[in-house]
Amino acid sequence: MVTSCKLRNTIKYKPLINPKKKIKETTMADLLVEQPQEITISKTFPTKPKLKSKPKTPLKTPESKYWSSFKSHQISNLISSIPSIDFSPISPHHFAAANSASLTLFSSRTLSPASTISFSDVVTSCSFRCDGSLIAASDLSGLIRVFDVKTRTPLRRLRSHARPVRFVKYPLLDKLHLVSGGDDSVVKYWDVAGESVVLDLYGHRDYVRCGDCSPTDGEMFVTGSYDHTVKLWDVRVDSKESVIEVNHGNPVEDVIFLPSGGMVATAGGNSVKIWDLIGGGKMVYSMESHNKTVTSICVGKVGKESGEEALQYRIFSVALDGYMKVFDYAKMKVTHSMRFPAPLMSIGFSLDCMTRVIGSSNGIIFAGRRKAKEDAGESKVGNFWALGNVEEPRALRPTYFRYFHRSQGEKPNEGDHLIMRQKKVKFAEHDKLLKKFRHKEALVSVLGGKNTENVVAVMEELVARRKLLKCVVNLDDEELGLLLGFLHKHSTMPRHSGLLTGLTRKVLEMRAEDIRASDALKGHIRNLKRSVEEEIRIQHSLQEIQGVISPLLRIAGRR
Repeated sequence: MVTSCKLRNTIKYKPLINPKKKIKETTMADLLVEQPQEITISKTFPTKPKLKSKPKTPLKTPESKYWSSFKSHQISNLISSIPSIDFSPISPHHFAAANSASLTLFSSRTLSPASTISFSDVVTSCSFRCDGSLIAASDLSGLIRVFDVKTRTPLRRLRSHARPVRFVKYPLLDKLHLVSGGDDSVVKYWDVAGESVVLDLYGHRDYVRCGDCSPTDGEMFVTGSYDHTVKLWDVRVDSKESVIEVNHGNPVEDVIFLPSGGMVATAGGNSVKIWDLIGGGKMVYSMESHNKTVTSICVGKVGKESGEEALQYRIFSVALDGYMKVFDYAKMKVTHSMRFPAPLMSIGFSLDCMTRVIGSSNGIIFAGRRKAKEDAGESKVGNFWALGNVEEPRALRPTYFRYFHRSQGEKPNEGDHLIMRQKKVKFAEHDKLLKKFRHKEALVSVLGGKNTENVVAVMEELVARRKLLKCVVNLDDEELGLLLGFLHKHSTMPRHSGLLTGLTRKVLEMRAEDIRASDALKGHIRNLKRSVEEEIRIQHSLQEIQGVISPLLRIAGRR
């Protein structure tokens, strides 16, 4: 007892209520007053399927939209294949097209023929001089002729090739000389005024099919041949040998200088290759996006004044597979592709970035022109003068209704900060019913529609709420028929089979008695059984095919 008393005396009890702290008295009025609480309302969103279907056509990039904005126009009154197209370097950038035994000049604005120059043989190539006043053209007889563009007067006849001439080119920085090559495997450097050959350059072992002149040096040019080689020539070299030689790997159909002058692009086979001449002829990249032989390439510039791709250069390529490809050689990727209904032979792009012309093998020119702001301005001015006297618009005053709506259609400038108005979310009928927790009615409503994605989305939402099976139990015979019809059509689809196959099994287990009692529901079950059996048969066939292909793939992998 003594010990217990000692323990009891040593324990200190802590008071529950602090006597110094004042306690507020609670009255009945305080209990009746409802204390304010923060109420947070969660936003509701329309139901969407978890597995989104991929679009059949990929979304267009801004650059792809730009190239698609060229309004297409067909010129179909030509006789045969168009092997060569060239644009005038001066405004308004008319273009010339070689077809059969004639050279036709077209207006780049109206895309209509302006004049025609006749030859005695098939024209193979044409080239404008740097000032646009003269044009040179070659034919299969080995003759090169120089004409005045305005009067179509023949000025010079250059004959030295023993076989057909395949290309002729005016240097960009020289008005007095020409470069040509042909099936005699010889590259010739001409003095146009004297109608004489300055240099005969030997080095190719097969037909010389193409060539281009340097944009930075008037005495350097590059040629491509069917011997798979591309050679860089400099007329100042005394040895008359090529400065650089690269091997394309296929017969070379076309070769061009890139705007910097230090790189060239070659086309041959189904590939377009880019070479660094400053680096000694090193290959930078090989683009192999065509299925057939690439016949022609050219350089064009994106005519947009703003944006990431504004005023950047692209390589255009056309091939016998009927495709035109736009290649961004800065990012090394194809940015646009377009299909045409005929094999393509040549392509040209104007310096003002407004006109694109493609020649085909069946004599049709596929031209495309982009609408310019200047053209729109000219049409507005023309319409203004056609109207006659037009009254000047009255000044807006605060007494006018339009005064308070002024500038509402004004477009934002580049540096403006835009505050977008939130769009009101539109809810479908099943979304409204789900918001009110009327689950069965939401399921029936969406089954009555024709959108498979919405039905699957509602089912997934009901699974998340654990109400799907309860809805299935409460369906009447007509509504159950809608569900069975949907399962018959879509339960074998690979994207939705995981959800719908399990739901089908549950429906058959839970509503077996109702199905036996109704002939309409039995018909749905028979249709469902047929579709499942057909899917099983297809899967067996695919397994047999896989068994045949797998050994072949293993053997090919060992090689």
